[in-house]
Amino acid sequence: MIAFFQAADAVEEVVAQTQSTTMGLGELFMAGGWLMWPLLALGGVTVFIFVERFTAIRKASRLDMNFMNRIRDYIFEGKVAAAVDLCKSTDTPIARMVEKGIERIGRPMSDVQSAIENVANLEVSKLENGLPFLATIAGGAPMIGFLGTVIGMVQAFMNLSQAGGSVDMSLLASGMYVAMVTTVAGLVVGIPAYFGYNYLVARIEKLIFQMEANSIAFMDILNQPVKK
Repeated sequence: MIAFFQAADAVEEVVAQTQSTTMGLGELFMAGGWLMWPLLALGGVTVFIFVERFTAIRKASRLDMNFMNRIRDYIFEGKVAAAVDLCKSTDTPIARMVEKGIERIGRPMSDVQSAIENVANLEVSKLENGLPFLATIAGGAPMIGFLGTVIGMVQAFMNLSQAGGSVDMSLLASGMYVAMVTTVAGLVVGIPAYFGYNYLVARIEKLIFQMEANSIAFMDILNQPVKK
């Protein structure tokens, strides 16, 4: 029974020592050194770009399923102005493509197709705004973390050399903190940036497919004979 209480006291002592030596997030951040600040800035930029682009892409993807049917009815009825007003009120990349095509009605089909493609390229370029920087963060943040690892290891060996070669973990601790914490921070920033970039690219590709489908549908409407 006495041995049981002695073991319990030992466990409590170990837990108390562990809790006293556990570092908070703020202490870990400061232990990582000055490289943690650019990583923190890159993390904030990652969140901003992802949220802003996600919102823009989701807004651009919204389209009334009856939109093309209404455009077809307006064109067949000769209500070109009404069709243009519908496109302006819809305010999506697909609507702007169709609007440009409507404005070119009466010209050769090749001119109409070229006008639609030009607008589509501009719209895709707008949707991809910021994505190259997000891809750069996905690749650059882990590299910054690796730089911190190298700096931390150099610092640890310099401390060891100044101590005359004697092994003292307290001398190595500061350098090891920089080495490990910056690596983790770089991965924490880079991995979400990588997955976020690929997710947004996939959403844009899906929207491009919808734009192409609606472009073909609009050209089919122009090629259909007007019903009398």
